[in-house]
Amino acid sequence: MKRLSMLAFFLPILAIADDPPKKPSTPAHATAPDKIKIKDGFRVELLYSVPLDEQGSWVSMCVEPKGRLYVSDQYGGLFRITPPPVGKSDPIKVEKVPVDVGEAQGMVWANDSLYVVVNHAKKFKSGLYRVTDTDGDDQLDEVNLLRHFDGEGEHGPHAVVLGPDKKSLYLVIGNHTKLTKIDSSRVPQCWGEDHIVPRMWDAKGHAVGIVAPGGHILKTDLDGKKWELFSIGYRNCYDAAFNRDGELFTYDSDMEWDINTPWYRPTRVCHVTSGSDFGWRSGSGNYPTYYAETLPPVVNIGPGSPTGVTFGYGAKFPSKYQDALFLCDWSYGKLYALHLKPQGASYTGEFEEFLSGTPLPLTDIVISPVDGALYFTIGGRKTTSGLYRVTYVGIQSSGFEADFTSYGPQWMIRHELDKHHLEPNPNRVNGSWDHLGSTDRFLRLATRINLEKTEPNIWEKRALEEPNPQTALTALLALTRVGDKKLQPDIIQALGKIDWKKLDDAQRLDLIRVYELAFLRMGRPSKTTTAGVLQRFEPMLPSANRELNSEIGKLLAYLESPTVVPKLMKSLAHAPSQEEQMDYVNTLRTVHAGWTRELREQYFAWFQKAAGYRGGQSFAGFVKMIQQDAIATLTDDEWEQLGPLLKTHNAPTPTAPKARAFVKKWTMADLTPIIEGELKGRDFNRGQELFSSTRCVACHRFQDEGGVGGPDLTGAAGRLSVRDLLESIVEPSKVISDQYAATVFMTANGKLVTGRIVNLNEDILHVGTDLYDPNAITRLKRNDIESMELSKISMMPDGLIDTCTEDEIKDLLAYILSKGDRNPAMFKK
Repeated sequence: MKRLSMLAFFLPILAIADDPPKKPSTPAHATAPDKIKIKDGFRVELLYSVPLDEQGSWVSMCVEPKGRLYVSDQYGGLFRITPPPVGKSDPIKVEKVPVDVGEAQGMVWANDSLYVVVNHAKKFKSGLYRVTDTDGDDQLDEVNLLRHFDGEGEHGPHAVVLGPDKKSLYLVIGNHTKLTKIDSSRVPQCWGEDHIVPRMWDAKGHAVGIVAPGGHILKTDLDGKKWELFSIGYRNCYDAAFNRDGELFTYDSDMEWDINTPWYRPTRVCHVTSGSDFGWRSGSGNYPTYYAETLPPVVNIGPGSPTGVTFGYGAKFPSKYQDALFLCDWSYGKLYALHLKPQGASYTGEFEEFLSGTPLPLTDIVISPVDGALYFTIGGRKTTSGLYRVTYVGIQSSGFEADFTSYGPQWMIRHELDKHHLEPNPNRVNGSWDHLGSTDRFLRLATRINLEKTEPNIWEKRALEEPNPQTALTALLALTRVGDKKLQPDIIQALGKIDWKKLDDAQRLDLIRVYELAFLRMGRPSKTTTAGVLQRFEPMLPSANRELNSEIGKLLAYLESPTVVPKLMKSLAHAPSQEEQMDYVNTLRTVHAGWTRELREQYFAWFQKAAGYRGGQSFAGFVKMIQQDAIATLTDDEWEQLGPLLKTHNAPTPTAPKARAFVKKWTMADLTPIIEGELKGRDFNRGQELFSSTRCVACHRFQDEGGVGGPDLTGAAGRLSVRDLLESIVEPSKVISDQYAATVFMTANGKLVTGRIVNLNEDILHVGTDLYDPNAITRLKRNDIESMELSKISMMPDGLIDTCTEDEIKDLLAYILSKGDRNPAMFKK
C-alpha cells in the first residue's frame, strides 16, 4: 500500500487568467485517475485540481458551442474553462467570469446567453438569471434576474435544462423551495397529502411542515416571462435531461434517514411526463409506488446522493453509451450508465457502473460538442474539487448510429393526450375515455389529467355508470379528486358494484385507494356507508398479498373496525421484515377500539423487539413517536395494567433475534444437486421467512423492503442463475461488485478502518463500517489517511445459510428468484 502523499497525481500546467493570488493557495489534490475504475476501453484524465481558497468547490457545469466549459463554486463565483485538445499536453485555461453572480447549482448555454440558477448560500439571491455579453468582446458582462425563488441550500433550486424546442427552459426545484407564481399548470391543481393513516413528521425535524407539491419541475420561455408547472412530487432531484425523442428524465434522491422504515424509497430515475405526481410527501407520508394517483420509477438505483445527469449524445463513444443516460452519485462516488428501453407509454431501464473512485464526489457532467468527450466535476460542501475528461480509446466503433427506436401505440397516444393538459378539450373526453382502462399506468395518468381538467358535470354520470372495472376505477379516482363532495354516496355505490374476484391485485389496490380518497377528500362516511364497507373488507383481512394486507388494514383502521386489531396483530406476529412489522404497528397506533389486555401487551412488547432493529438516523425516533401515539390512546385502567411495559418506552432493552441452530458448513460442492436440479414444490412463505431469519433482509432490499448495504435482489432472477446466486451467498468474497466493495483505510496513527464512503463534508470522509447498521459511521480526516485500497474481503459475511437445511436453502433461493410473485411453477405443489 502506498502513502497518499506519494501518489502520482496528474496535475497539468495551468494558465490562470485571473490576477495572481495574494496568498498561497490551499494545496488541492483531486483523486488521481489511477484511483478511478472505469469501463474497459475508456480513459479518464484529471485535467485540473481546483485550488480551494481561490476557486472553491465546483458543483455545476455547462458547455457552450465552442466547447468551453462554465463551472460554478457552490459558495462563490463562475469560471470559464478552455480544455486542452484531446491527446495534447497544452495547458488548461481557467478564467474568472467577471460578473457578479455565482453559487449556481444549475447552468445552461442557450440563445447566446448563459442561464444560471443561483441557490443562495451567502451572497447571491436565489433565482434564474440570464448572463450575456453586451459588447461582443467574448466576455460575459451583464446579469439579469428573470425570476426569484423562495428557497435555498441543498434542497433549493437546482438545474436548468434547454427544452427540445430550443425555445424553452425546464427548471429542477428542490422540496424546500416554495412554488413560484405560475401562469399555467399541467398538473391538476388538486394535489393534497391524503394520508389514510395520520402522517408523522420526520423524527429529527427534517422538512417538517413542507407539503405538496414538494420538489417540482417548472417550464418557462427564454425570457422567463411565462411560467408553467410541469411535474411534482419529488424529494430533491438535482438535474434532468431530455432524450432524443423529447422525453424528460430526472434522478431523485432518497431520504437516507428513513432507511428500514416502510416509507423509505431509494434514489430512483423517473420518467417526467406531463402533469405527473411522483408521490413525495414529507415524514412518513411518502406514497407507495402502487398508489393510483402517482407513477412508478423507471428504475431504483439504491442509496446515494444524485447530482448531475446527461445523455451521451454527441460523445465519441460506442453507440451503447451514446444512448445511455449518465447519472452522478455524489456520496458513493459512482457514475452510472442507464440503458433505457421503451415499454408501453414509458420505459424500463438497466443500469451499470461506468466509473467509480474513492473518494469521488461527482457533482456535474456534460458532453462536449467539439471534442466528443465526457467531462465531469467533483466537489461540493467545500470538498476537494477537480475537473476530469473521459474519452474512448477502445476498438469498438464510436461513430454515430441512427436511432431506430420503435415506439408502440401507447407511447403515441400519450403524446396526443399530453397536448391537451394545458387547454383541455371537453370534446376529447369521449374520444379518450377508453384509455382510462389501459393496462399502462402512464397512459391512464395522461388520460385522467384531461378528465380532471374538464368540468366534472360533463363526465361524472358516465364515471358512476362505467361497467369496465379499470376504466371505472380511474374515472372514479378522478371524481374523488375534483368532484363535488355530495357525490360520495354515489361513488361508494359505484365502487360496490365492482367485482373483487375479477380484479387482479394491482386493481384491488386501486379500488382500496379510491375508497380512501373518497373518505379523505369528501368527508367521513355515514354509519350506513361505513357498515357496508366494513362488511365487504373485513373478511379479506388478512391477505396473502403484502400490499393488500397493508391497505385493507389501513382502511379498516380508519373506519374503526372492531376486527382490525386482532387481525393486524396476527399479521404482525408473522411479518418477516421489520418494515412490515413497523407498518402494522404504525397503522394501529391511533386505534382505540378492539383491544384486549393480551393484545395490548403483545403490541407494546414489540417495542422491546424493535429496540434491536437498525435503520437510518430517524428510525429510532419514528419508533418512539409511534409508541407515544399508542400510549395516548390508553385508558387509565390500561395504563395501570401495562405499567411495566410502558415505563420502558424511553429506553427499551433490545431483544436479541432468535438464533438459528447450526446445520452444516455448506460448500458449493455440497450444493451441486440444487444447481443441477430444478426448483419445484417450493414454499414461498418459508422462503420469505428465511430471507429475514438468515439476515439477508438486513442488507438487501426485496420488493421495497430491507437494507441498503447490498444490491436490491428483487430483480435477481433477471441477472443471476441458481449457481450464480448460490455462489454469491456461499463464497461472498470470490467476486466482489465494485458497487458494493469496501475500502481499507489506514490512518497516520496506524488505525485501520474498513467500510464504504457514504458521505463527505469538506474533507471529512464518513465511512459506513457495518452493513447491518446504517448509523455505524466512522469519520476520517482526509489529511490523516496514509493509504487506502479496495478490500479483498466482502462486507457480506459468509456462513449465512449454514443454519439452513438443504430443503430450506431451496425455498430461500426460490423466494429470491421469484421477484415477489407467488405464482411461478416452482411454487406449485
